[in-house]
Amino acid sequence: MDKISFANSNNKTITMSAVINFPAGFDEKRSYPAIVISHPGGGVKEQTAGTYAKKLAERGFVTIAFDRSYQGESGGEPRQLENPYISTEDVSAVIDHLTTLPYIDKDRIGAMGICAGAGYTANAAIQDRRIKAIGTVSAVNIGSMFRNGWQNTVRSIDALPLVEAGSNARTSDASGAAVATMPLAPLKAEDAPNEELRQAWEYYHTPRAECATAPGFATLRSLNQIITYDAYHMADVYLTQPIQIVAGSLAGSKWMSDDLFDRAASTDKSFHVVEGANHMELYDGQKYIDEAVSVLAPFFQQKLNAADAAKAAAE
Repeated sequence: MDKISFANSNNKTITMSAVINFPAGFDEKRSYPAIVISHPGGGVKEQTAGTYAKKLAERGFVTIAFDRSYQGESGGEPRQLENPYISTEDVSAVIDHLTTLPYIDKDRIGAMGICAGAGYTANAAIQDRRIKAIGTVSAVNIGSMFRNGWQNTVRSIDALPLVEAGSNARTSDASGAAVATMPLAPLKAEDAPNEELRQAWEYYHTPRAECATAPGFATLRSLNQIITYDAYHMADVYLTQPIQIVAGSLAGSKWMSDDLFDRAASTDKSFHVVEGANHMELYDGQKYIDEAVSVLAPFFQQKLNAADAAKAAAE
């Protein structure tokens, strides 16, 4: 495992911070399949993204978990900006870097993400054909979540005041006032409306998984981009790569995994339900993670090898 940094190919002023994991017996003279792993909204590479990265590296992949622009140890101002369009492009920026590494097989690159990172991964795959296979865990389409609520019970038009709030925050920020922020998960236990989201507070703000670089909030101005964003836009046309979706049976967010499965154009798509798990338990619940990896690892092995074989046959 190495901690690395590199210039973001989309914005050279931003330095990306990442952790790259290697399989046992790694030989830099060989060529390996790679998986890019995107963290949840409000998270960082040291948390659940890093956990999945380590476990998948044990199954023979080079894996890279990274902090998105403006977050964690990556650069960019204002801090904690959650612009989903930039977050989507960050996935491709990481792939840009991977393609410069001599031990990465450019034709065997997969991508996966957890929570909002899963949505960003799907959106990146829609426009970046270098991603040959996609995995998602507890997928969240961050635009849908903010528009329609955690359990899809809110009308999109009722999120219009959030667009107003984001617009006003931009004016405030431009005036030089302190940057306005909003929680991405409950900042206090008593703010959580249910047990699942209480666990989100616990994950980010107690020793369960708290990290100094993951404060759990975003800039309020981010609402302008989030509310109008659809991570699955044009998935019905262009998301043709193989996709493996994983979600907990008790997850309030499961409807967003269902939506991705329904909308993806891919004819090679699978949905694995982890019985008894909620959204957060797939972040760090050992038995649930092990079940997810037991599905994701063979999926990536099969599909990335198939992509390589297809290229060889075409040459």
